[in-house]
Amino acid sequence: MTIQEMEKGYKQEIIYQKHMLRNLGYWFQLWTIISGVGIVLIYFFHHQSLWLSIFGTILFVLGSLGMLIFGYTGWKGQQNIHKIIVDFDKKIDYFQKKSCSISSSKHK
Repeated sequence: MTIQEMEKGYKQEIIYQKHMLRNLGYWFQLWTIISGVGIVLIYFFHHQSLWLSIFGTILFVLGSLGMLIFGYTGWKGQQNIHKIIVDFDKKIDYFQKKSCSISSSKHK
């Protein structure tokens, strides 16, 4: 495997991971909206309808849990992208140092 092939593979992986993080962001937004709808139901119907208040509370709790789960997953995904970049930099540095030492030993 050449350095260019490895670089292409790492770039494709980073692009894929960023795409997945964007998808997680959409799910986070969905759960935020669900939680917001729950808050609205609780606020407007807490004196008028017990069932709508209960439904609003359930939506709020589920939305909050969804936001926590997808927020944590997005945070861990950001850490993974950072680890991939650091790993790639270490490998590139290693291969460049190794190729320099090989080329300098050939010239002696």
